[in-house]
Amino acid sequence: MIEGHCLCGAVHLTVDAHDPRIGACHCRMCQRWSGGLFLCFTSKASGVNVTGPVQRHASSEFAERAFCGTCGSHLWMRDTTREDADYELMPGLFDAAVDWPLRSEIYTDRAMAAVRLVGDHRKSTRAEYEARNAHLEGDMP
Repeated sequence: MIEGHCLCGAVHLTVDAHDPRIGACHCRMCQRWSGGLFLCFTSKASGVNVTGPVQRHASSEFAERAFCGTCGSHLWMRDTTREDADYELMPGLFDAAVDWPLRSEIYTDRAMAAVRLVGDHRKSTRAEYEARNAHLEGDMP
């Protein structure tokens, strides 16, 4: 089990049964939300426990993004079309994540020059990722 918290400490998270590898996304929606690069790790919904003033925003027809209602720290993105959907949690909330490797990177052709990633991990362009994910229609806002 790992523990994490938002910037102000008002939201506390405990997570078990997680994948200790980080995924990266460069789509426009994630760039707008994160300021440039969205990073996350996944955990089964049953393994996530959250306390504190969580606010949720329906960022698309299929996903919500959550943040601390006090300090605004980003907490997760989650598919809202399935009740048992995994959480895509922000690794910066967890001290344990400091040494986790990069697992995958999507929308690589949309990466901002300042945050282009290198390494031997799975990579997908916008066209490749959207071809495998029918719920997406064209460039995300």
